Amino acid sequence: MTASSFALGLDFGTGSVRTLLVDTRTGEEVAAASFAYPHGDHGVITDPRDPEVARQHPADHAAGAIATIREVLARGAAHPDFHRDRIVGIGVDTTGSTPLPVDGRVRPLALTDGFEADRAALAWLWKDHSAHAEAAEITAAAQRAGLPYLSTCGGTYSSEWFWSKILHCQRHHPRVAEAAAGWLELSDYVPAWLCGIQDLAAVPRGICAAGHKAMYHPKWGGLPAADFLGQLHPGLLRVRETWRAPARPSDRPAGGLCAAVAAEVGLRPGIPVAIGALDAHLGAVGSGCGPGTLVKILGTSTCDCMVAPLALPLPEIPGLCGIAPESILPGMHGLEAGQSAVGDIFQWFVQRVAPAGFGHRDSAHALLAVAAANLEPGASGLLALDWHNGNRCVLVDPRLTGLVLGLNLATTPPELYRAWIEATAFGARVILDRLAEYGVAG
Repeated sequence: MTASSFALGLDFGTGSVRTLLVDTRTGEEVAAASFAYPHGDHGVITDPRDPEVARQHPADHAAGAIATIREVLARGAAHPDFHRDRIVGIGVDTTGSTPLPVDGRVRPLALTDGFEADRAALAWLWKDHSAHAEAAEITAAAQRAGLPYLSTCGGTYSSEWFWSKILHCQRHHPRVAEAAAGWLELSDYVPAWLCGIQDLAAVPRGICAAGHKAMYHPKWGGLPAADFLGQLHPGLLRVRETWRAPARPSDRPAGGLCAAVAAEVGLRPGIPVAIGALDAHLGAVGSGCGPGTLVKILGTSTCDCMVAPLALPLPEIPGLCGIAPESILPGMHGLEAGQSAVGDIFQWFVQRVAPAGFGHRDSAHALLAVAAANLEPGASGLLALDWHNGNRCVLVDPRLTGLVLGLNLATTPPELYRAWIEATAFGARVILDRLAEYGVAG
């Protein structure tokens, strides 16, 4: 029998990083570990003056990766076939769009002298909506010029995405913008850090984040044209100039594990590290996404993923988060949609609204879910919209807010919990209807 080989998967989420050790021959999950980000509120750094701000500290990403890799290697030792030298690859996924400013040696600006306390120098987490005005400006500029850049991202650029966040930084945080040699998606930064890449121009860019968040597509030569970005702000040209090679899918290597990180975690240098991708897209791979199968990833938000053969021409679908080549599976278009707040809504309710009688935050979810499950659909008379963090699809408007109708003095916490479950289901149905309307079968 052929000896087992193993792979490490690193998943950088909104509140934690998780590492998984897998037997590549059998698919067995050998060991797993999780590290909660210590900065901010469950890893999210906010600004009391601006509720749209949501940032992450890059120090948490490195500390979490090192801690969890060490832990899974220690746990994996109990497996009879496991040996560290049998690890053949490392995969990375992260939230997105979560861009961060870096210096010329690919160090996060927040970890350099003078920027330790500057929120703008942190990673701009996916759910940071402070760039809503810039997103609207990008949309208007592309529409006015008759350019195709919005055709693969649903017709509207989002405040959650790469260029709008960088443009907002240029306008409102010039000190950070001028100090940054460039910006990297977190899904590109982490593989670069693992590989010890210290030349910004040499960082491999993943097609997943580039195609869905940065208006990148091969049919117009990659990134939006220099004159288009330059008209928005000259600083965007500096960012564009750091992209020196085509974006590639995550079945390609970004490089080999560098000696410094290898020594930190106890692995041999040179283990191949894959080009990074967005968390939901790789979650879709693991969940069996294929032609005709939609995978709905549930977390702080949701992300709906589908694929279709590259040879199949796809329509422009208004309100979709994007269609990008090979962003999920090789040889396939990747289609993405989603809802901006799901787990976040239930966490907000438990933390801030539900009475103390439902116990600790973790147990409260279980108690409320059981009580809500005993209610018939619509029995409470409540009607809710899940727009607490705006609407991602199909309205693409971060300024929209949540709503509950039908409240009275007899309304109970489980009824509210159930109403938001139903609102989540309704939002999912709207996305499915939009896909079906444009002939994409799920």
